[in-house]
Amino acid sequence: MTAGAEGGVRKVLVVIGVGGMGEAIARRQATGRTVVLADFSEQALERVGGALRGDGFEVVTRTVDVSSRASVAELADAAAALGRVTQVVHTAGLSPVQAPRDAILAVDLLGTALVLDEFERVIAPGGAGLVIASMAGHFMPPLPPEVAHALATTPSDELLSLPVFASITEAAAAYPFAKHANHLRVRAASSAWGARGARVNSISPGVISTPMGQQELAGESGGQMRAMIAASGTGRVGTPYDIADAAAFLLGPDASFITGTDLLVDGGVVAAVSTGRLDLRGGQ
Repeated sequence: MTAGAEGGVRKVLVVIGVGGMGEAIARRQATGRTVVLADFSEQALERVGGALRGDGFEVVTRTVDVSSRASVAELADAAAALGRVTQVVHTAGLSPVQAPRDAILAVDLLGTALVLDEFERVIAPGGAGLVIASMAGHFMPPLPPEVAHALATTPSDELLSLPVFASITEAAAAYPFAKHANHLRVRAASSAWGARGARVNSISPGVISTPMGQQELAGESGGQMRAMIAASGTGRVGTPYDIADAAAFLLGPDASFITGTDLLVDGGVVAAVSTGRLDLRGGQ
């Protein structure tokens, strides 16, 4: 029986985005599964795929552009052709120091919506999906109910045409808005996934020691981020394995009654800000 087979049918884990968190989650979940690693970067796929194969895991790599429905659909179909798609993890994203406003909305928001759509088609009964959002989404002020409803339910191909995006002109504003919208899209998608007997949730990481996180710490907002870490209950930067452990819970059987929700894994930063321990306007 091949690795990842159950009753003659392989169990398939799909990880989209093979940065620090994607690689850590893949390693945490790979045992007994065929792993499909997908990323826009062929170089990243070669590096991470080769490392996992060297450790004995069964790995298939595919390039994907998450902002393209056709590309995401091809990935979903390819994964389903390998066996039962039991776990799907979407980690791909761009931060304000990496990309302009349009790219952030295309990857972080539209990309998430398309992954939720296309993998809903192929997720196996009993399966689970997970979207990596961000604690930045928790800092958004409440949206008008009609705007929140539109962000949650508008067909994905029309999503970026919503009037609300006309007022979002900078990458620094696009990022938290997209991540907040991720929470709404996951909540709405949970019913459709549930109709297939599957669950879907999101995780909102705090400041995590990944290449993206280090870029942000070195950028314009780095001082504020360090103040947030210092004020948090844990007082430290997170690791990709902190996120992988949380992902293992949400993807596993112990979370069978959890769907359509977001798990904040930020070391206590949002708690510190929301209770006044840290004032982001003054940095203290």
